[in-house]
Formats: sequence, structure tokens, C-alpha cells
Amino acid sequence: MSEDLSFKVNRAPVLTLWAAIVAERLGFDHDEALTLGRAVAGLNAYAKGKRLGIYKPSSDSVSKKREERSAEGFEVDLLHRAIHAVATPEGIRATAKGKPTRPASVEKYLTSKFGDNLQATEKAMAVLAKSLPPDELSEIAYQLYERFRPEIPRGVEGWGATGILSLAKIASAGQKLKGPV
Repeated sequence: MSEDLSFKVNRAPVLTLWAAIVAERLGFDHDEALTLGRAVAGLNAYAKGKRLGIYKPSSDSVSKKREERSAEGFEVDLLHRAIHAVATPEGIRATAKGKPTRPASVEKYLTSKFGDNLQATEKAMAVLAKSLPPDELSEIAYQLYERFRPEIPRGVEGWGATGILSLAKIASAGQKLKGPV
């Protein structure tokens, strides 16, 4: 693994990939994990957008979405986010706009964002995920992400911005586990 590799990337694909790797470590298959990872990143982006005033949903639309979600499917807890999911003949899938997310679309998204760095990044994250028992990883996965995610400007200036992702930071996030997370 090339731990000294660093490159510019947006936070959303980093979180998508990390959440997918965590989901696999927790027992979901690869395709299930991809869709769950994408949903985690989507929920985080939406929450940040609301906080920054970029998204302003009406209370009616929020209530309607909650009713629609509870009518079918179930929730999966991943990185302390409640991900709405459904069982399909192909396996569990997170939903987006009421429809199951296609794993192939998540793969395409990750490939387009990471390019040639995808495989090395995936490997570094997998090593980190495997360094912990699943129950412990489930508890601290988001805190680990906060240790290695790309640095971006605060506030609206950081919306959609890229930052440097360092594979060495991913590796060191696991080495710091002896101290408080």
C-alpha cells in the first residue's frame, strides 16, 4: 500500500467509501454496503446543507417523507445515521427518493471521484476497519472518519470544496486508538 499517497477529493465520496467499508465489516455484502455508504454521505450532506441554509425544506415535505419512509422498509444504523432500506431480491438496498439505490451507480460515482486512487484508498480504509472488532468499529467509525477526512474551509465556502486526503492519515487514525477517540 502506498501510505504516502495524498490527493484532492471532495468529502462526500470519502464518507461514502468509508461508510461502505464499515458496513461490509459489520456483515453487509459489498453491494448492500455500497448503497448504505452512499446514503450515509447523502444524509450528512443534507444535514450540512440545512445547517448552512442551502436547503430549506417545508415542514409539510418533511412530514410526508417520514410517512412514506415508514410505510415500507426498515432502518439500518450506520455511522450513527438511520438509513432507510428495503429488502430486494438482490439483497438489502438503501433508498433514495423512495427507490432502491443501485450499487453500480455508487461504484461509478466512486470511480469518477477517486480515479486511479480508488483501490489504494479502499485498501487503506479496509485495513483500518479490520483493526477493530465490529462492535467497537460501529461505535467509533464516524470519529475515525473525522480524523482522516479532507480538510476544507468552514461554512458555505467549504460546500462542495475538495481537500487533501492522505492515506497516511487513514493509517494513523487506527494507530491513535490507544488514546481517546
